[in-house]
Amino acid sequence: MKTKSVVTALAALAQDSRLAIFRALVQAGPEGLPAGKIGEITGISPSSVSFHMKELFHADMVASRNEGRFVIYSANFATMNELLAFLTENCCGGNPCMPTCSPACATTEGASS
Repeated sequence: MKTKSVVTALAALAQDSRLAIFRALVQAGPEGLPAGKIGEITGISPSSVSFHMKELFHADMVASRNEGRFVIYSANFATMNELLAFLTENCCGGNPCMPTCSPACATTEGASS
């Protein structure tokens, strides 16, 4: 993941409402949620949900699809995982991960063994 994309993703998530929306979408899984349900879960008005989605889309953190009259939003798990990988790629300075390291580091370490 390029640094500019990382900065854009982190900037999109660095706001209370957008972080709440993204976390709700992660919890919903690949099935996603319509804007109204996102608003119910987060306590954010539907018009504000749409406003915040624009930033999350710009950062490629969410995807959408049409189902009838509804737009279903979902977290972009590929981008999320790329962001996590970027943030943890040099974890522990290349040494074997310690128990205090992040689960992402331990998962990466276990995959390469």
